[in-house]
Amino acid sequence: MKSITSCFCLSKAKQAAGFDNHAVLASETAFNVNEVEALHSLFEQLSSSIIDDGRIHKAKFLLALFNCSNTKNILAERLFTLFDLKKNGVIEFGEFVRTLNIFHPDTAQQDKIAFAFNLYDLGHTGYIEREELKDMVLATLRESELSLSEDDVEAIVDKTLQEADLNGDGKIDLEEWKHLVAKYPSLTKNMTLPHLREITLAFPNFVMETKVVDSELVC
Repeated sequence: MKSITSCFCLSKAKQAAGFDNHAVLASETAFNVNEVEALHSLFEQLSSSIIDDGRIHKAKFLLALFNCSNTKNILAERLFTLFDLKKNGVIEFGEFVRTLNIFHPDTAQQDKIAFAFNLYDLGHTGYIEREELKDMVLATLRESELSLSEDDVEAIVDKTLQEADLNGDGKIDLEEWKHLVAKYPSLTKNMTLPHLREITLAFPNFVMETKVVDSELVC
């Protein structure tokens, strides 16, 4: 998911407007208040380029994070759906922070595993079926700018199902997915973005002028 990482390289962030919910978001995620402020600046840049309404619309999300607009990108489309927690077609700031929290290095591995499973479960059925697995393998290869023959892709899908489908029903449920990830931890490698731990380094002005002291969040 290198394209997500690239969005943290944006420079000259705008000063965050307001401070609504920053402390609450910090208390609910692995981010501290300074980091939430920095994320707000990034969010403003992403949300204002097409329609300046304080929300990230799908077109901008696909273009900014995956450099695609008209081209069909299953991975990008699915990721947008998971960010859009309210299912209203746009990403609000709270949704942005809470979903990015999944990718924080300090987020529990079990949460990352469940998120990755939902990413592959394109039909929202509670299972990863063979065609869904193949679609996501192809999407991941395109994202990584890799190309394999149809036979190689089919072999990857078959091998994955053979190892993961413990009950032999032709699909992968969450428990089977957990067993597969335990065997191959690299399957969730993209669920961690080290840059999120260093987000304030890109926005040093926020570190100097935070409006809430992090210690105030301690109960």
